[in-house]
This record gives sequence, structure tokens and C-alpha cells, in this order.
Amino acid sequence: MEGHIINIDPEILGGTRVPIKNLFDYLESGETIDYFLDDFSAVQRDQVIKLLEVC
Repeated sequence: MEGHIINIDPEILGGTRVPIKNLFDYLESGETIDYFLDDFSAVQRDQVIKLLEVC
């Protein structure tokens, strides 16, 4: 995996970018990481894991 896990730029949203809030909304509502990954196929499991490790 190349690049940053988190990119903060209010001008960018689209392509393969997914707001972090989406992940936290899924997890807070009781959904699994697998369920999130099914809905956001551009996101890789290792990206989610790395993000959760730094939060």
C-alpha cells in the first residue's frame, strides 16, 4: 500500500477516497469491518486496521 492512510483536504472527495466518518459511523452502529469493506470496496482491510491503530 502506498501513500497516506489519512488525507485532509476539503477540496478532495471522490474517486477512491472515503471519509473516515463513514467507517466510524459503521462501527458505532454495530456493523463489522467486513460489512464496511463490502460497501466501500476501494478501501483495503490493512488501511482500516492502520487507521484504527492510530486512533
